[in-house]
Amino acid sequence: MYNRRFLIGLVFSNILFISAQIVGFGDEKALTLDETLKNLGSPGRAATFRWDPFFQTGVLSWADQDLSFRVGLPGETGLMIRNGKEILSLPSPFLEQGTLQFPHAFVSALSKALEDDLPQEAPVQFRIAAIIVDPGHGGKDTGAVGNHTIDGKSLRVEEKDLVLTMSKDLHSRLSRNFPDKQVLLTRDQDTFISLDDRVAIANGIPLKENEATVFISIHANASFNKHVRGYEVWYLNPEYRRTVIDHSKYKDAQEVIPILNAMLEEEFTSESIRMAESIMKRFDEALGSSFPSRGIKEEEWFVVRNARMPSVLVELGFLSNERDATLLTDETYLQHFSEALYKGILDFVKEFEGL
Repeated sequence: MYNRRFLIGLVFSNILFISAQIVGFGDEKALTLDETLKNLGSPGRAATFRWDPFFQTGVLSWADQDLSFRVGLPGETGLMIRNGKEILSLPSPFLEQGTLQFPHAFVSALSKALEDDLPQEAPVQFRIAAIIVDPGHGGKDTGAVGNHTIDGKSLRVEEKDLVLTMSKDLHSRLSRNFPDKQVLLTRDQDTFISLDDRVAIANGIPLKENEATVFISIHANASFNKHVRGYEVWYLNPEYRRTVIDHSKYKDAQEVIPILNAMLEEEFTSESIRMAESIMKRFDEALGSSFPSRGIKEEEWFVVRNARMPSVLVELGFLSNERDATLLTDETYLQHFSEALYKGILDFVKEFEGL
């Protein structure tokens, strides 16, 4: 995963569109990645490269600059984003037999466009400013319900209560570790909160240009098949199309909004996948001997498809299964879940912020 240095301030920035003057680039030799990095680097400061094979996008970084791009076909011109808010129109890097190639004019025009205005100030540190923990259901909406008889005693578990207990513990852990961040619960009592209101809380957090929010929705599962067990982590299906950019903020750049929206969509998806992977890794480490993992999955859940930020939905286990329900009502196991989820979020935050 690459972090969002090139898009984090996009929604709140004014965009400057620059068309680079490219002449005859189709006839010029393409450079390898190593040659490109060598050309862009400077003494004592090497250029670096990050690549996302899932979306076929890359980020070149050098001299406190970042340029993000998506590969095209040989001879194509594409739009690229510098430092999160400036758009360059340059010959597209392309793949040739699985190897990245950079048109010579791409490198030379990029150097020329940037050589006179490299920033003198220290690079901005991008950070997660808010973490939203969303306990599912509540109030009149009980969510999944498990009813079991164990050793002659009745056990009833309601999803709304279980996930609230878990979420409050997670909120406490995150708040202690991140005193400089907003850590918010969409509900802290047995109250009904609509899906729209949950998303509005997350999307309404005011952010600076170098800040982001993440959203974690917590649930428990149920199935007609009483033998089904295990925890899951879900993210939004990458093929689901949505609008994540406020068009009114880009009245002077309407022609590039679809491209910017697509890139930001991909960025949110990439980060959601990485957050899901971080959480699942910690779940497997802490719970693998007692709870089966059902893996990372994708779906168009309402809260993850409408939250304009990296977001995941966590399913703790199946209340319809006697073993899962028993363990999830055991304070020790619930603490294991909470600690593992906390550590997974912590891992993601550290990776995102480059710590």
